[in-house]
Amino acid sequence: MAGSNFVDYVKIFCASGNGGNGSMHLHREKYIAKGGPDGGDGGRGGHIILRGNSQYWTLIHLRYRKHIKAEHGEAGSGALCKGANGADIYLDVPLGTVARDADTGEMLFEITEDGEEKILVKGGRGGLGNAYFKSATNQTPRYAQPGEPGSEGWFILELKVLADVGLVGFPNAGKSTLLSVVSAARPKIADYAFTTLEPNLGIVSYYEDKSFVMADIPGIIEGAHEGRGLGLRFLRHIERNSMLLFLVPADSKDINGEYKILLNELKQYNPELLDKDRVLAVSKSDMLDDELKSEIRRHLPRKIRTVFISSVTGEGIKELKDILWDSLNRKDLQND
Repeated sequence: MAGSNFVDYVKIFCASGNGGNGSMHLHREKYIAKGGPDGGDGGRGGHIILRGNSQYWTLIHLRYRKHIKAEHGEAGSGALCKGANGADIYLDVPLGTVARDADTGEMLFEITEDGEEKILVKGGRGGLGNAYFKSATNQTPRYAQPGEPGSEGWFILELKVLADVGLVGFPNAGKSTLLSVVSAARPKIADYAFTTLEPNLGIVSYYEDKSFVMADIPGIIEGAHEGRGLGLRFLRHIERNSMLLFLVPADSKDINGEYKILLNELKQYNPELLDKDRVLAVSKSDMLDDELKSEIRRHLPRKIRTVFISSVTGEGIKELKDILWDSLNRKDLQND
């Protein structure tokens, strides 16, 4: 997106190194006329490796690095000397990066841990020297194995933001304001649609040293799963959230209806998203009195925990944190 440092999709061409040739060499020195074969093996071609780095949160450093080529392995030589391996190339990527084959769209792997390394393109194996082929019936092999060629191709790297809680809502639902209140994050906030053009992460402090990560996902609109608005580009970020917090403003004409539209967009994009724990928060509730809240509550969905909140007055914020923490903690216990 123009002017943004947040890049969550890059297409790169990668070529690993060729393996070095094995050596066809016969040992010769002053008093040894026929010393036999002593050709060393060729070195391996360089790999291209993706490495998780928790200090990265975008793929912008790869946006203009379109062609990446690793070194070739060196050829073997006499005296059983093996050729040096080609240097590997390490590409640091943020956690949550998925690698795909650009031609088939096949998912190759994903990086989820700091320091995790996975080979994107393997280097070619080095060829065997003629010493390897020596046998009782072939005392002086005069041949060696060539190195294997490396691999190359186009690959897609896409980032799925890792967070405990993902904020889901229409533009102007108050997601950015909530994130700024419960964390130290300072997303852009204004009274018009699509203020948020990229995911924002915030660390939400709980009691003592406890905390969890909340992600403000750019607003979804009806039809986002078909490519309308900005939602399609960012729906994949919701896949990596442990649970979802739906935000619908109190001044909405139909709170339950908006929630169902949001839910349907997620279902159309990926039905598995509906398996995540969900909480519904009615934002901007400082404009409601108790009577209006009671009336609204009668029409809210039954099978989801709901809470009225106001990022301006702080109403319901503590209760919301309690609900989110309890849900996340319960999921952790179930996974143990």
